[in-house]
Amino acid sequence: MRALNHHRITRKLALSGAVAAAGLLLAACGGSGDSDGTAHGGRASATASASSGASAGTFNDADVMFAQMMIPHHEQALSMAKLADGRAEDAEIKQIVAAVEKAQDPEIRKMKSWLKAWGKPEATAGGHGGHAMAGMLSDADMTDLAAAKGREFDRKFAELMIAHHEGAVEMAKTEQKDGKDPEAKKVADDVVRTQAAEIAQLRKVLDRL
Repeated sequence: MRALNHHRITRKLALSGAVAAAGLLLAACGGSGDSDGTAHGGRASATASASSGASAGTFNDADVMFAQMMIPHHEQALSMAKLADGRAEDAEIKQIVAAVEKAQDPEIRKMKSWLKAWGKPEATAGGHGGHAMAGMLSDADMTDLAAAKGREFDRKFAELMIAHHEGAVEMAKTEQKDGKDPEAKKVADDVVRTQAAEIAQLRKVLDRL
């Protein structure tokens, strides 16, 4: 009888142990599943968030358009500045030419790097959706500027660069208002500040030429 009771107790303990073990196993599996799911999901979410932050979260369409339009705008300003070599006569015009080259070449490289990071082309296949780049010179304007020398060049350069800078300031103000990317907005701030000052200087140069 004692042996029978001992056998029953042993079976009961074994059964309880098996149930407990199964419970622990289920809890472990469930916990592991939940933990992994959360962790993997968390990591995936974090990765997606980081990715979107780098490619979609920090910029908008206004930032893209600002860069796509300002690059060729700046490139034309540099072309104008290059024409001053051997043609410009006025010391202040030469000073402004140097300032344009110093500021706009690094800005072009910076804006190209943004578009690359954002996965956007430097120019859209269909142009800029009807958005004209204010202040851009025509081929005829560039030809006339290249044909001028001395005082005549200085006057033409001042007149054309005023209009060109006004266009850049207009685009930069749109970026200040509609843009999202902090670095793009900072460049827009710089464009407004520096080019507005150069416009004022160029107008004074025109008054005395």
